[in-house]
Amino acid sequence: MESMTPRWNQDRPGRFHKETRTSSKLADSKWFPSNSSSNSGVEQAIGCYDTPVQELIVIDDLLSALLLLNTLNLPMMGSMRALAAVIQQASAKHFVGSGVLNLLHNQAKAMAGDNSVRSLLEKMTECASNAYLSILERWVYEGIIDDPYGEFFIAENRSLKKESLSQDSTAKYWSQRYSLKETIPGFLANIAATILTTGKYLNVMRECGHNVQVPISERSKLTIFGSNHHYLECIKAAHEFASKELVSLIMDKYGLIGRLRSIKHYLLLDQGDFLVHFMDIAREELNKKVNEISVQKLQVSLLPLFNHLALRTTASAADPRHEDLTCFVDRTSLLTTLGMDKDPDSNSVEDPVSITGLETFSLSYKVQWPLSIVISKKALSKYQLIFRFLFHCKHVERQLCGAWQIHQGIRSMNSNGTAICRSSLLCRSMLKFISSLLHYLTFEVLEPNWHVMQDGLQSTRSIDEVIQHHDFFLDKCLRGCFLLLPDVLKVSKLKSVCLQYAAATQWLISSSVDINSQSQKTMIRDTTVTESIFNFEREFNSELQSLGPVLSKGSQAEPYLTHLSQCILGVSKD
Repeated sequence: MESMTPRWNQDRPGRFHKETRTSSKLADSKWFPSNSSSNSGVEQAIGCYDTPVQELIVIDDLLSALLLLNTLNLPMMGSMRALAAVIQQASAKHFVGSGVLNLLHNQAKAMAGDNSVRSLLEKMTECASNAYLSILERWVYEGIIDDPYGEFFIAENRSLKKESLSQDSTAKYWSQRYSLKETIPGFLANIAATILTTGKYLNVMRECGHNVQVPISERSKLTIFGSNHHYLECIKAAHEFASKELVSLIMDKYGLIGRLRSIKHYLLLDQGDFLVHFMDIAREELNKKVNEISVQKLQVSLLPLFNHLALRTTASAADPRHEDLTCFVDRTSLLTTLGMDKDPDSNSVEDPVSITGLETFSLSYKVQWPLSIVISKKALSKYQLIFRFLFHCKHVERQLCGAWQIHQGIRSMNSNGTAICRSSLLCRSMLKFISSLLHYLTFEVLEPNWHVMQDGLQSTRSIDEVIQHHDFFLDKCLRGCFLLLPDVLKVSKLKSVCLQYAAATQWLISSSVDINSQSQKTMIRDTTVTESIFNFEREFNSELQSLGPVLSKGSQAEPYLTHLSQCILGVSKD
């Protein structure tokens, strides 16, 4: 018979286990063994029987009581009908936990005109909530879900591990490890989100080995009845405590601000000297095709770089976290990663064979728990998109600087009347464009938004607010860098023209210089050179002029685009 008893009946025994009785038709029958104490009229505890037998005794007594009530009180039938309705609905809809509490509560409200029935249902609601509130107390006071029968309104997805934050680009752990179920007790509906985050915060600290709990002095037994709604105050106090403790842990012990500043140095190119040296050291490897690049060689290039910077005591060398920096090479270009590799005007798609490390190189950063809650794989991917865009812009600038130096090498020669004079002006316009773009990206997008985020983090009250400030910063930067807009295609075309021109500069100059028998150099007119320079000029100006109006229009919604738009129009006029 014991196997027929549900497990919860053993874990949560009813009060009748400790009650005593003097007589029972069922207990006095031949089905149950008698002893000397029962024969002598001494009270015998019901608890001395097995649990299934106790149930049969209670049912027997209940039936006897109902027969008596039927003769003394046929009004009790209203209460019986109400109970039958509750049981029928709960069974038919398979209600547990929150569903049962809501059903009892709603039924009690529906019986407002019948005091006896309403009082009975309210009492049942109060009794039924005791075990439920015990689960709630452990969650908001300790961050532990003690819910063996799946009754609590917070679900735990054990398949999601904290380690996934540094691997999963969707960052599902923080939003889906613990989540609200569809059915929530009505009296907790307005504060359910607060309850969820309170336990999450406590759970994070426990995962860090920081075994913190809401102080005993601030705990209270939760009860849903009473006009003062004391349980709401208890939950809010627990939430405030957990929020403050976790923010302090993340900011102070784990140094979130310092870690973000370190990432800014490297992935947002805050340290110009770092990038310049790296591009010099790794030039040969970066110029290779994607499938020929050795990431290990690139990583090795970082080591002497930091040693060199250490001698100069730059901020990069002073940063103890630079050891967390690693090299990363994607297999596709930035436009492909953004899903904008297809040119709507020509329907052409980039050729993956022609992609080099200069288009695919990026840096990665090792972030450990619990900082990975804020700097997740998803957030780090956004940093890498910005880095790749900035890195390629820097590459274009360096190539154009090289082209400009070549032009300066022939300044002593008379280039009037030749296409080289026009080429020099074109090179200057290209340099002005890429320099204006880099200045805009650094000083009108990245720096201002960084300071806004930093100010926000100083006054944050919860880890979720920290995440919001950080995500808002990254999204603003992505948008300001055109990486969420189709305009990035036009910028990429301009960079492509600049690179093609810079690569052709040496040939353009050498084809325009003649060396006579006395080893004297003179400028000559070459039709092919002239035509090539004019083609570069027309393509550059065409793309530049088409970008100007787009930026002017966009500046109405994004004021920071105004200055860049003016610079672009200035270059176009030049």
